[in-house]
Parts: sequence; C-alpha cells; structure tokens
Amino acid sequence: MFSDTVMDHFTNPRHVGTLASPDAVGTAGTPGRGNYMVLQLRVDGDRIVDCAYMTFGCPPAIAAGSALTEIIKGMRTGDALRITAEHLEEALGGLPLGRKHCAALAVQALRAALSSVLPNASSDA
Repeated sequence: MFSDTVMDHFTNPRHVGTLASPDAVGTAGTPGRGNYMVLQLRVDGDRIVDCAYMTFGCPPAIAAGSALTEIIKGMRTGDALRITAEHLEEALGGLPLGRKHCAALAVQALRAALSSVLPNASSDA
C-alpha cells in the first residue's frame, strides 16, 4: 500500500522535534481536526541550515514531514519555496489515493514558515 520510501520515513523519521530559537515556524492543518503539522526552520542568510517538524497524523503525514526536512536542509529559501506537493509526493515514491493531502500539508507548513522570512512567500500549497 505504501512505497518503501514512505515506510522508511515513517519508521525512521528524520528531524522530528523542535529547534531552540527557530527563525521561522509554520503550521498547517487544525489541531483535533485531522492531520496537523508544525515545521520549524533555522535560516542563515538565504539558506535553511536546520529544520525540525512535529506532526499529528497518519503514517504518510509523518513520512511527508520527514522527507520534506531531508529535502530542504541546506537549501536556499527561494528554492524551497518552489517545492510543490507533487514534488514531495514524487520524492516519497507516490502516495495512495486518499493520502495525497499529506504532501500538501507538509508543503503548506513550509510555505507558512517561509512567509515569515521571505516577503513574497505564500502559505498556499
């Protein structure tokens, strides 16, 4: 049902937790109403130097947060802003119908976080 990549990120999630004094924090979803994600970034100049996430959701949501943090760590903020839910889904090896929203959730949290450090960022996925 889930790709090997989704299962790897679900069973061995990367960058889970919080950062001390993050430069940016983005949230997506609504607590108590389905999946919810908080993404924290540490930014130096125009580069994401560290990141962490917490999510309350299904295995693909956990995998999406983990994969996203792996992708964006070290990336320039402008490049990170161009990541789409489709890019993330592809990086995960696909998501089953009914779970595609998990990639969008992670991207929404990223855009929300970037909106505080980039003037033209939008939290729309």
